[in-house]
Amino acid sequence: MIDKNLLNLIGENKKYIFYTAGMMVLGLLANVGITASICRAVALTINYDSYSGGSAIYLWPAAFALVCICIRYAASRLVGGWKDLLGRNVKKELRGRIYDKIVKLGVRSTDEMSMAGLTQVSMEGIEQLDLYCSSYIPQFFYAMTAPVILFLITVWIDWRVALVLLACVPLIPVSIVAVSRYAKTIFAKYWGKYTSMGDSFLDSVQGMKELKIFCADEAQHGRMNENAEEFRKITMKVLVMQLASTTIMDLVAYGGAGLGIAFAIYGVVNRGLSPAAALFLILTAVDFFLPLRAFGSAFHVAMNGASAGKKILALLEQPEPVWGEEELENTELEMKDVTFSYDGKRQALKQVSMTFPRTGMTAIVGESGCGKSTVVNLLSGAFRPTSGMVTAGGKALESLSRESWYSRLAVVSYNTYLFNETVRGNFMLDGKTRTDEEIYRALELVNLAGFIRENGGLDKVISEDAGNISGGQKQRLALAVNLAADKEIYIFDEATSNIDIESEAIIMKNVRELARTKSVIVISHRLANVVCSDRIYYMEAGEVKETGTHEELMKVRGGYAKLYLAQKQLEEGYVEVNP
Repeated sequence: MIDKNLLNLIGENKKYIFYTAGMMVLGLLANVGITASICRAVALTINYDSYSGGSAIYLWPAAFALVCICIRYAASRLVGGWKDLLGRNVKKELRGRIYDKIVKLGVRSTDEMSMAGLTQVSMEGIEQLDLYCSSYIPQFFYAMTAPVILFLITVWIDWRVALVLLACVPLIPVSIVAVSRYAKTIFAKYWGKYTSMGDSFLDSVQGMKELKIFCADEAQHGRMNENAEEFRKITMKVLVMQLASTTIMDLVAYGGAGLGIAFAIYGVVNRGLSPAAALFLILTAVDFFLPLRAFGSAFHVAMNGASAGKKILALLEQPEPVWGEEELENTELEMKDVTFSYDGKRQALKQVSMTFPRTGMTAIVGESGCGKSTVVNLLSGAFRPTSGMVTAGGKALESLSRESWYSRLAVVSYNTYLFNETVRGNFMLDGKTRTDEEIYRALELVNLAGFIRENGGLDKVISEDAGNISGGQKQRLALAVNLAADKEIYIFDEATSNIDIESEAIIMKNVRELARTKSVIVISHRLANVVCSDRIYYMEAGEVKETGTHEELMKVRGGYAKLYLAQKQLEEGYVEVNP
């Protein structure tokens, strides 16, 4: 009933579980003390004539009851406080661990988890796991302990009644175990349907423009309704299962308590058990079952939390790119006989060797699917080669510290993310303080300073996904942010795709200027942008087929020359048709 892997997620906060369970036991003992005081008062009342001193005989039972009430109150407050502290600590630490994990994964995506799924796991999933940790686990230890303590107390009063009550108690966990397998399956499906519905909703919202243009919004609406209906059905299965399980536990709890009460009354009638002792057994009978009854109720919430916890574990257990502790001293990059496969079957790169000098512009070109983006992922440290080596300054990339490598590397692509923050805030992402003059200087380089000044200045807020500026402005702003960071290695991965010619010309002008003092690597479909490169690598099917300058490759008249001439012919034809 307790998953050790999920328990390990709690870390050092385990102590609060035992503190909480201990206080719950103390509260139980105080409750027994209150019950005993009441029964003692009843016994004194029955035999009032046998005692002298009048009402003073009730003083000690009343005082003892008052002390027990105070202990019970203090224990309840501490239980609530420690549960709250446990829940808050677990949520805080888990969210921190998830964020740290995503950071350690680097620039690669999280495998097998969509953005909607990641968001749900990080938010609601952790909330559900909070209930698992703060309510279910302490209740488990308390529920296993309480009946034994009560048995040890009541067995001295009437062993028959105590034995009957203890014998009925295991029927509750038996009923829980009976539905646990079914419950795990149901809750796993429930969480899967939940994240699937979230994925569908996020897709629909993000792709609303395309859905409208293709008149596919009605069909997508139908698919969303299907997802919602599937989620409704699985939710109803969860509720039916919970109701059935609760009913069974109630029958066991109240039936067992009723049986204990019947035996206590039978003891008074036929075995000479005192009425006060019988009253104590009757009042205590329910306490045998209430802890396990509460545990059973928490079980269903726990199963939902456990399902979320397994997804959190799957994320936290994802393999991270290996990094060392060495510092980078020389920024000359090299790929030596690198082979790489995403799935272990099809090779995306085959024995690729490339050199990228400390200064100058190196281009990687080829048709879609040739392996250009895979090279970028390997150079940025997102993945490691299946065989071969990527080195920086003669040192294997995995031997460098991640901070040392990323402090010298900038990657600018067609989908570089700009945060929902002010323009100034986006320039401060690396934690360095920059003056307005420095920021505007970078904006001048990409011909964006005038636009920013006229539209709110550096306090202008960039909306989500840069929706309040054009695509060209977004990519120029991303370039300006990276230029201001003043890195030593710049990788431009299709940085000019899907933008206007004017923006493309501005970006490529800055790229060429940057290559005079920095190591610049350009990946581009448009070969006209790489003509001025110091070296060009032409790739086909994951292999480097040709290497040289533009002039040298054109003389070879191989794949690069054919691709360049085909593009040039298309562009010139476009110009002739549209003078």
